[in-house]
Amino acid sequence: MGMATDELYFKPQLRVINDAQIAQLHAATLEVLERTGIKLTHPKALEILSGAGARVSGDRVKIPAFMVEDAIRKAPPRVVLGTRTGKRTVFLERDKTYFGPSLDCIDYLDPKTHVRSRFTSENVQATAALCDALPNFQWCMTIGMADDVPPDIADRVIARNVMEYCEKPLVFCCKDTNSVKDTYEMALMLAGGRENFDQAPCIVHYSEPISPLLYYDPAVDKIIYCAENGIPLINFPAPQCCGSAPATFAGAVVQAGAESLSGLVIHQLVRPGAPFIYGAFTTIQDMRTTIFSYGAVEMSLMTGALAQMAQHYQIPFFGTAGATDSKFCDAQAGAEAAFQCLASAAVGSGLCHDCSSWMDHGSVASPEFMVLVHDIVDSVKHFMEGIPVNTETLALDVIHKVGPGGHYLQEQHTLQNFRKIKYSEIFERMIYARWEAGGAKTFEERLQAVTLKKMAHRPEPLPEAMVKELDRMQASWK
Repeated sequence: MGMATDELYFKPQLRVINDAQIAQLHAATLEVLERTGIKLTHPKALEILSGAGARVSGDRVKIPAFMVEDAIRKAPPRVVLGTRTGKRTVFLERDKTYFGPSLDCIDYLDPKTHVRSRFTSENVQATAALCDALPNFQWCMTIGMADDVPPDIADRVIARNVMEYCEKPLVFCCKDTNSVKDTYEMALMLAGGRENFDQAPCIVHYSEPISPLLYYDPAVDKIIYCAENGIPLINFPAPQCCGSAPATFAGAVVQAGAESLSGLVIHQLVRPGAPFIYGAFTTIQDMRTTIFSYGAVEMSLMTGALAQMAQHYQIPFFGTAGATDSKFCDAQAGAEAAFQCLASAAVGSGLCHDCSSWMDHGSVASPEFMVLVHDIVDSVKHFMEGIPVNTETLALDVIHKVGPGGHYLQEQHTLQNFRKIKYSEIFERMIYARWEAGGAKTFEERLQAVTLKKMAHRPEPLPEAMVKELDRMQASWK
């Protein structure tokens, strides 16, 4: 019997909840929205929700199941993002995963001196350019704050710097609708107009309800503005078990889902079919330290459950991985980031953020950690490619040719395939004597050298006319 020549491919998969649990979690989410509801004071949103069938009593809004399920049906199952030049690069659908960095760190860990200081606009530029240099990060975020810029315009200055120093799609957050509008205008200018932007949006707005089950008016303003203008929106609460969410993981997942979906209801009532991304940063409050943990294994477990809920709803997902509670690029940082990235990829976590810079429970960004996690993501991508099975990979002819006792070093088949193996710039495999003869460089020294080398990268500069227009926009910001 001859061997089949068609390729057989299986993507490694992880599931943390089964179909019966998905159904139960969904039913519980509907119960929370219908029975408990959300707290909301935004006049226009209250009017919209009441008119669509929600039960409004003062600032408490109870959303019937039919409204939630109608919003889920109307939300697009696919969101495509593009670079600042309009190239479509990120296709959020089903269980695909695209890794990217974090946002809004307040401190910066210098890779040359290892001194920790406040994040500045210069650090924003450096980390954005580094993200641009790292191919396994397919999108970027506003990685840190700008402590040297007036607070009233800092969010827009950060977004401007990232768009100038990184060509990849940008996920940004900001304080109010004026800031969203200004960032949107920059994106439209870079994209060459509304039509080009709509084909491949180069920005995504990140917004948060407050756990438990609360919206403040500026957040609702931003939800409405993004829906009206077709700006992809992430509605992403951050409930922590034992603090702002139940201590049980299922309870936290239910509350998180209710918080994200309540924003979807408003969003789809404003404009059915507007691009929306579901998710939540579900983690634990460490009861020994009271910190909001970014390295807890439970974070990955709950993120995996929410990713499966998103796949059930057929709505794109915003995931979390590659973060750490460690203060340095040490064994803890590597272990926490590696576990999170592999788990997220195997579940299928959509637009997966924090894969580069969130250290010390989200307070410090480190270029060295970005490079370390990028290498981890590269290993994860190799793993997720699985083992393709076809005539070439089964290698029956070369096995027969070499035969018992031979070797494959000089075979053409080896030359054609050995580069598919991953080789790292920072993880070494030398024998001890050769490592010693080569300078006995530690892992930390290799990581620092590779990081400083990659930080020399700069993207293709924007045309001078565009830079002048960005300068003009920035001068007008209030």
